[in-house]
Amino acid sequence: MSAGTDTSLAYRGRMRTRGLAETAAVLAEPARAAMCLALLDGRAWTVGELATAAGVAPSTASEHVSTLDGAGFVESLKQGRHRYVRIADAQVAALIERLAEHTDHRPAPAGLRASIRAKHLTAARTCYDHLAGRLGVAVRAGMVDHGLVDLSSGISLTSQGKSVLAELDVPLPLAGRRPLLRDCLDWTERTEHLGGGVPAALLDRALAAGWVRRGDGRAITVTPAAREPFAALGVDIDAQR
Repeated sequence: MSAGTDTSLAYRGRMRTRGLAETAAVLAEPARAAMCLALLDGRAWTVGELATAAGVAPSTASEHVSTLDGAGFVESLKQGRHRYVRIADAQVAALIERLAEHTDHRPAPAGLRASIRAKHLTAARTCYDHLAGRLGVAVRAGMVDHGLVDLSSGISLTSQGKSVLAELDVPLPLAGRRPLLRDCLDWTERTEHLGGGVPAALLDRALAAGWVRRGDGRAITVTPAAREPFAALGVDIDAQR
């Protein structure tokens, strides 16, 4: 290896180190971290709503949003006189979710309200734009057990899986940069749930059809209407309750 190559590699190494430190610094501020965790519900929030979630003044929240935007963590949308903010893409959401896993060593939440909220998040929640928690893990297990998802070579949707989703009116997204299916480690269950384009479409359909409802923050409430469609995916909703 030439001296020029050594110098080039060393330079790239220093740049990566600096870039990693700068990225980590974005989330090192508690208010910005709180905003990113709130945005993991997959929805667009106003700056005022993010200010409330982070416990800071709207002017301070606006500064934090600008920092997050500049770092590529979020994107801003204008609609009328309102400014909405959302996670930039699924890769950013996955990064935040992974980092959140490492906070699991903190003490258990104190108080009845915090305890109830934690239980709801464990039972069923969103992980950016797909289902997570025990429900999300059960969907993955059910689809694998019923031959809807094949794990023999990577992870893919079978022809039977496509048929079942079509019967449930879940549209299959076109293949693109985002994978149709990927494993996503669930930070409460410590095993995988399904991420990717197909689970995102499933959540959209479940919300539109009233199979599930959004609860507090990222929590998801399962309705009785979910019993039959989720059974087709290999999930016993009553057992989940």
